[in-house]
Amino acid sequence: MLIPHPLLGLRDAQEFTYLGDASLIERPDPSADDAGAAFADYVYLRDNPAGVHRELWFHEQGDRSWLIVTRNTVTHEVIGAELARDVALRRFA
Repeated sequence: MLIPHPLLGLRDAQEFTYLGDASLIERPDPSADDAGAAFADYVYLRDNPAGVHRELWFHEQGDRSWLIVTRNTVTHEVIGAELARDVALRRFA
């Protein structure tokens, strides 16, 4: 499987470490009234969908960047990838 790294072009998936659901970059607010329950859900509950899914990948054997890869989990087709930093910054913009 090839991952289209936004800075380095197509890279073999073996250079990366898969880290799970991309929603992990959306940490709960620790000062919220329901912070305990929100963090319990954040730590223990994960989606495992069949179909298009956004995932966190770490370029461990490359530039050590974090990517959000959009991939079809049924066909393993990689639809796109973007730097996790850029996604996180857009969230706060």
